Amino acid sequence: MPTRTAAPRRAAAAGALREWTIDGLRFRSWSSIADPGAPTYVLIHGVGMSHRSYVHLHRELAPTATVHSLDLPGFAGLAVPRDDVTVSRMGDALAELIRELCPAPAILVGHSMGVQWAVAAALRHPASARAVVLIGPVVDDRHRTLLAQARALALDGFREPPRVNGRVLLDYLRSGLRWFFQQVGHMLAYPTERRVEELRVPVLVVRGSRDPVAGDDWAHRLAGHAAEGDVVVIPGSAHHVERTAARAVAGGIMAFLARRSVRPA
Repeated sequence: MPTRTAAPRRAAAAGALREWTIDGLRFRSWSSIADPGAPTYVLIHGVGMSHRSYVHLHRELAPTATVHSLDLPGFAGLAVPRDDVTVSRMGDALAELIRELCPAPAILVGHSMGVQWAVAAALRHPASARAVVLIGPVVDDRHRTLLAQARALALDGFREPPRVNGRVLLDYLRSGLRWFFQQVGHMLAYPTERRVEELRVPVLVVRGSRDPVAGDDWAHRLAGHAAEGDVVVIPGSAHHVERTAARAVAGGIMAFLARRSVRPA
């Protein structure tokens, strides 16, 4: 069983900040707490990113739900683990953190590589998730190389607003090259489509219509691997659709959950 400790609460419940150590990995959670009975979302950023990826989506979801935005080990200024952390190990630690944060299964939302960590948590610990939302998912199984992903990411930079590129660059710089590329190696090796196939909860794939990282064909093929899958495409947005079109993403998620009758436990 992973070991865990929690630092004292350092902010009011409306924007509560806590730090956690689980299995030797340091996490940070930013939480908005709703009334009991409201749905709970856990927002998981991608490689090199931070909870700031979700500032706008968090705000859109919070009026009617409890929302936890996470900072993951080695990112957002958190300590870089001394040993390797595979997707499976990160999923195990995330599931333990989710159990601490949520009294009932949550809706797990991942962006980019955060998709893989969310899927691993839901698959390896089914009691942690009621549904999984995959935003800009990686890695397209027909383009599973570092060169292909680097090209797609570079192209995406020309399609994002300057403010988004600036935030992304700052987060990348804080993660450090060694940790970043170690995680990218795990990202490329992880068969997202096969793991999604094993999930038994509803799966929503969300992409921006101009996203070169998560193309339309890949998004629909990935949703097709799920037992209960669907796709939402947000017009005009690129890879960081959770930042640039948060209201549309939130609306798409809530409509999907209503269609699939996913309700709080």
